[in-house]
Amino acid sequence: MLSRFSAVNRCLTLVALCSSAAVQALELPLPPPGEDVVGQVQVIKAKYEDTFADLGTANDLGYLEMVAANPGVDPWLPGEGSEIILPTRYVLPPGPREGIVINLAEYRLYYFPKGQNVVHTFPLGIGREGWGSPLGTGRVTVKTPNPAWYPPKSIREEHAAEGDILPTVVPPGPDNPLGPYKMTLSFPGYLIHGSNKKFGIGMRVSHGCFRMLNHNVLELAGMVPVGTPVRIINEPYKFGVSSGKIYLEAHAPLDDEGDPSVVDKHTAVINALLKRDELSGLRLDWEMVREVVAAEDGMPVPIAAQTDNVVASNDNPF
Repeated sequence: MLSRFSAVNRCLTLVALCSSAAVQALELPLPPPGEDVVGQVQVIKAKYEDTFADLGTANDLGYLEMVAANPGVDPWLPGEGSEIILPTRYVLPPGPREGIVINLAEYRLYYFPKGQNVVHTFPLGIGREGWGSPLGTGRVTVKTPNPAWYPPKSIREEHAAEGDILPTVVPPGPDNPLGPYKMTLSFPGYLIHGSNKKFGIGMRVSHGCFRMLNHNVLELAGMVPVGTPVRIINEPYKFGVSSGKIYLEAHAPLDDEGDPSVVDKHTAVINALLKRDELSGLRLDWEMVREVVAAEDGMPVPIAAQTDNVVASNDNPF
């Protein structure tokens, strides 16, 4: 039985052979019908001045996903020549592949342009504890370049309590926290927007809105028409099919009331699996599943083959 480390390391060995090529923007061809995995994990060598924040900005990755994929590496000083994993392989989010899909647990947005066989994916900053981002289905209602910011009363009061008095309006420019573009959503009070801060993309940092790197929000705004559907989910465990294998991608669950227990995590994995009717009856490698869930590194790992036999009734996965 192959350990999770061996499975991931084997994939990285193959990808590392071509890691000297320039990293491409995260526009990825969709997989064949019935499959769910896109992209490839990449490996680069760090320069002396590199940080995870800088590498994330350059490669359309968020800070926390870089940390999760590179355990034990100093995110502020990886070191000259250190091999850095870029977790640019994804199980596509469950549900319809249309419009914008945001998975809070991934800190990531997926855009499926109508009539094109590609997906664009970008890292996000999402709502921090106490200012959670919404779940549900909506749409893009307004697109605004160079927006002014009108801080809500609640945010002005929060800043005032810390001795920071905000004006009632912040004009467009380098001091505007909305960055160069905002897209208003049908969820009242919520936006997709840029940022005047480099740090915080791929983290829980906002008051509920969705923060993007400025070059990302400009790219997305150039593609997305008003009326585009927006679906917001919170799925830390994603199952997918690729080339006859079943993959599991695990992220740290979001929780405002402490870390979920191991039992809670395993229950969530089972619930995610049960949503995929076409995967029922497969003999999964439950030892590998436990390792993937424990690692929470956001990289898809094979846990079964579609040709495996039906799980026996007395199998106990956990």
